[in-house]
Amino acid sequence: MRLAVVGASGRMGRELIRAVAQTDGVKLAAAIDRKGSEWLGKDAGALAGIESLGIKVTEDIPSAFARIDGILDFTRPEASVAYANHAARVHIVHIIGTTGFSQADEEKIAAAAHQATIVKSGNMSLGVNLLAGLAKNAAQTLGPEDFDIEILEMHHRRKVDTPSGTALLLGGAVAKGLKTDLAKKSIYSRDGHIGPREKGPIGFASLRGGTVVGEHSVIFAGKDERIILSHIAENRSIFAYGAIKAAFWAKSKPHGLYSMLDVLNMAD
Repeated sequence: MRLAVVGASGRMGRELIRAVAQTDGVKLAAAIDRKGSEWLGKDAGALAGIESLGIKVTEDIPSAFARIDGILDFTRPEASVAYANHAARVHIVHIIGTTGFSQADEEKIAAAAHQATIVKSGNMSLGVNLLAGLAKNAAQTLGPEDFDIEILEMHHRRKVDTPSGTALLLGGAVAKGLKTDLAKKSIYSRDGHIGPREKGPIGFASLRGGTVVGEHSVIFAGKDERIILSHIAENRSIFAYGAIKAAFWAKSKPHGLYSMLDVLNMAD
């Protein structure tokens, strides 16, 4: 499967290039970076810190997209929306690990999925998506009356969005288990004299610092007991290999918008 990595010079872009180079059945066909990048024209292997791959980093999207089967995209919301439109024009696979989308962005990506096969997830890790399934089942079993539900996440100091896409993915899974609307049942900040906690809402707390790749916990706090479901990402490679697995899966699927739960056969 011929894949392009977009945002090639970013931390995840480099990780994706390494993962593609080390995975059987896929080949790096293009490495795309922003206009003005110091890496334009240089070998993608050198960018990723591995052997030469014979692929030069480029900003020429139309030319690159004409010779690929899919793209791996961990960039920024505005870039991912643009890449989704390009993917729709040539009817290819688009794997999106970008987070921080607005509702308008989500709608544009959904529209692009009519002509492309898009797998979009707040986290491409297989473990995190398993955690989401467990959190959904736990919420369904325990309910909001006897257990308060809080989602805690921590990431490196350079992360720009909060809560993380993974935290929102977990919150969405919990909301499904409770058969409620996350947008109406979530609390994202607490400050000052706010009174006692009400029953029902799903709380979020975000920590930022250092070089933490990603830590997430879904906490069910009841009377005299707590159940904590956690995932710790120790290396970004888990997201890269999850994205490649999603690309393999999506290659044989019809156009549409999918999630990692679809890839893992865990969707409703």
